[in-house]
Amino acid sequence: MLNLLTDIEGVSVGHATELKLGSGVTAIVFDEPATASGVVLGGAPGGRDTALLDPSMTVGQVDAFVLSGGSAFGLDAAGGVQAGLREIGRGYPVGNLRVPIVPQAILMDLLNGGNKDWGTHSPYRDMGYEAFRGASKGRFALGSVGAGTGATTATFKGGLGSASAQSSAGHRIAAIVAVNALGSATVGEGPHFWSAPFERDGEFGGLGLPSSIAQGDTAMRLKGMNTTATTIGAIVTDAELTKAEAHRLAVMAHDGLARGLLPAHLPLDGDTVFAASTGKKPRVGPGDFLELCHLAALVMARAIARGVYEATALPFEGAQEAWSDRYPDRRRSLT
Repeated sequence: MLNLLTDIEGVSVGHATELKLGSGVTAIVFDEPATASGVVLGGAPGGRDTALLDPSMTVGQVDAFVLSGGSAFGLDAAGGVQAGLREIGRGYPVGNLRVPIVPQAILMDLLNGGNKDWGTHSPYRDMGYEAFRGASKGRFALGSVGAGTGATTATFKGGLGSASAQSSAGHRIAAIVAVNALGSATVGEGPHFWSAPFERDGEFGGLGLPSSIAQGDTAMRLKGMNTTATTIGAIVTDAELTKAEAHRLAVMAHDGLARGLLPAHLPLDGDTVFAASTGKKPRVGPGDFLELCHLAALVMARAIARGVYEATALPFEGAQEAWSDRYPDRRRSLT
């Protein structure tokens, strides 16, 4: 396993990254329609086709998910992914036509120093198409790429992270997340990650938790009141799930989001998690789904820490410092 979302059979990931813009797009594309749902717990969300993910709604499957920067402007990105899917004949059948189903979540990165003077039309539709065309299986980049390009947190540069796990029954589950939190992924002002108890194989430095956590370490740390927030992501499994079960998986992944960020789900965050099942493997017993719910929280927490750990500062004067800039001697090579 690669410890990435692409450990799930039938899933491809592609990025479009524009450093001058200080923003980007990530496309998560399914080989076949995937049973999907999602949960929004942040107070200031932005999304496209998120209402259809409610378990009571008719459409039960999606062709892709999109994560994007750009705030409301970034919602154009799903149109680019939709165009790519239409080219290859994908989509929900409507008469003799097919309509690709592409839910999207966006994060706010408009005030990070990038050049947002793009003229009449935003670049996000083209970036969505680029991310779709570049989607592939296997390894993909983490950190300041795709939807994580312009991401920030209260203490360090945010970024795009991913992590995976395998259940005792052999099912795989993985998370992908763009960490752009109003709060912090790290303990106090130090290098340790809130996600440390769940880390595997030194994937974000192997530092563990500090020997003690002082009262000041849990004080609220915010990157400002300019609404440059929102953490968005997806959890995907190869286990066969119903739409209602996918919804519960998204809820559990939000538990991992709250484990990895302090605070989370604030009124100025738009924290959103999608969930999907490719259905490649049947469930074996009644306890399988419980374990997947447990693992959903863990892989999301780990992915959050990896997103910050792998991030690099944007090439602008005054850009937010990356974790690796302050702690270069604590960074491990995982090659």
